[in-house]
Amino acid sequence: MTVYFIQAFIYLCAAVIAVPIAKRLGLGSVLGYLIAGVVIGPVTGLVGSETVTIQHFAEFGVVMMLFLVGLELEPRMLWEMRNKLIGLGGLQVGLSTALIMSGCLLLGLDWRMSLAIGMLLSLSSTAIVLQTFQEKGLSKSEGGKSAFSVLLFQDIAVIPMLAFIPLLAMPELAGSVVAGEDDHHGSVDLVSHLPGWLYGLVVLASIAVVVVGGRFLCRPLFRFIAETGLREMFTATALMLVIGIAALMSLVGLSPALGTFLAGVVLANSEFRHELETDIEPFKGILLGLFFITVGAGINFGVISDNMLIVGAAVVGIMLIKAAVLFSLARLFRITRHDGWLFTLSLAQAGEFGFVLLSFTVQNHVVSQEISNILSPVIAITMFLTPLLFILFDKVVLRFYEQSEEEKSVDDIADKGTVIVAGIGRFGQIINRLLIANDIPTVVLDYSSTVIDNVNKVNMKTWYGDASRPDLLHTAGIEEARLLVVAIDDQHRAVDMVKHVKEFHPHVTVLARAFDRAHGYDLSSAGADMVISETYYSALELGGEALKALDVHPFKAEQMKMAFSKTDHESREEVYQEWLKGDGDNRFTRSWITLFLEIEQRLVAAIKRNRIEGHDRSESGWTPPPKDYLDEFD
Repeated sequence: MTVYFIQAFIYLCAAVIAVPIAKRLGLGSVLGYLIAGVVIGPVTGLVGSETVTIQHFAEFGVVMMLFLVGLELEPRMLWEMRNKLIGLGGLQVGLSTALIMSGCLLLGLDWRMSLAIGMLLSLSSTAIVLQTFQEKGLSKSEGGKSAFSVLLFQDIAVIPMLAFIPLLAMPELAGSVVAGEDDHHGSVDLVSHLPGWLYGLVVLASIAVVVVGGRFLCRPLFRFIAETGLREMFTATALMLVIGIAALMSLVGLSPALGTFLAGVVLANSEFRHELETDIEPFKGILLGLFFITVGAGINFGVISDNMLIVGAAVVGIMLIKAAVLFSLARLFRITRHDGWLFTLSLAQAGEFGFVLLSFTVQNHVVSQEISNILSPVIAITMFLTPLLFILFDKVVLRFYEQSEEEKSVDDIADKGTVIVAGIGRFGQIINRLLIANDIPTVVLDYSSTVIDNVNKVNMKTWYGDASRPDLLHTAGIEEARLLVVAIDDQHRAVDMVKHVKEFHPHVTVLARAFDRAHGYDLSSAGADMVISETYYSALELGGEALKALDVHPFKAEQMKMAFSKTDHESREEVYQEWLKGDGDNRFTRSWITLFLEIEQRLVAAIKRNRIEGHDRSESGWTPPPKDYLDEFD
């Protein structure tokens, strides 16, 4: 038992040290896990032969991840994805398999072995790609959605691959398999000796059990568990569901990840979806991290050094072949600009299912153990290089397209407007729509090409570019503009923009969106004429609805909202002046906190004040006007 505690401590310690450092350096958590594995494995030898066993256990993190992905999808969404799922995904797997197989044939390998190698190397890493997409916020981009379609098809394609690989068995390899190797996964297979037609029926029956059980049995089960009020039992039930489906799929020779993904899709409309996500997410994160560490720790530098040229050429060749296929498909399916490069670079590696299929090919006498020993580090190295490709995308590709689009936008902006709107996200869109509805000409600038593509579809003309650049503001007509609305996401750039405009164009009225109180103070200090917190009025409105939901009379709730708003407005300048007395990062001084608490007491007193005694004529502003008020304007 002591040995297990020590090994667990080593893995966790490596993760705790390496991952935060990698994140701070902008390398991403996945690369941090991989580096941690290399350090405790091949470099220092702190972990050894148990790494392979742990990796099989950690692969369950991939299973959980596919379950969570399925929970985010509905059958209707899958149907809408059918063109990319089948067309884009099918072509990627088919072309990659054919080209890699051709390369193996040129090297003199048997066609059956070449085909098996082509299939297992055509798969990409679902774990690394989806985890990185989530961290970098790329899941909703066109490139991210296209990559997800391909990954989903690949996971589905594992099923026919597992069924087809035994048909490629080479009798001459049967005698070279080490005894006992067949069960090194600790797997139990109930269908390996069944005839083909019966095996197909078993597969269909297993899928039907998952679909029907998820549709009609899981909801009553979760409802029964929820009524107990025991949170830990709900977590245990969620784990039981995922583990049970994975076990069922393994027993019938299918991919556990595909089975749990299918279950997730079936439960996507369930009222328990969010609770399931919350309970499974921590286990998924820990096991995925452990899986990445074992990939790094499992890299055999001895094999690499003995076959350096072969391994290096294989890594480069595989990634180039897959990148060429992906780039061509991006052009064919009109995935343009940086989205095409994201699609290409994110999937140009082999994946975790490659390890599973590689072991399966050896067990079924399709690939020799010698070839397997070389392919295993090749797969691991391509996965190791993937985070570096994402860094290449961030630092080179994305910046290149942003710079070229900015230069183009500076030359192309021909419109002039009374108002310049910097940022057309969820906040800026509402302001711009209100202005346009009143026939006020605007010039809208944003540096997210995805956002621009979306708003242009609804005829909301937007120019690409960084609105904080003086030359772009000049081209947009800042000299003639009367108003600048600052609604960009970058807080520092927003403050710098306000400073520049108020210094060189003082005639322009600047209205700015603040993320929080401190950001609002920074914008006011920079010279903004009006600063509004993005959450202030929505929170105030929802607070009023909360009071009404608790049986507070709507009239009283409106009074309390107005009292809050009035008190906050009257004290805003006082609090701001106290904040200015602070220094640097220490703006919220003891005296500021004391003043804030004092204002909170004023606020409570104002809200509790009797309405009749403390009647405020300004409150009539929200009461309905007389029925004949329009007659005054006739």
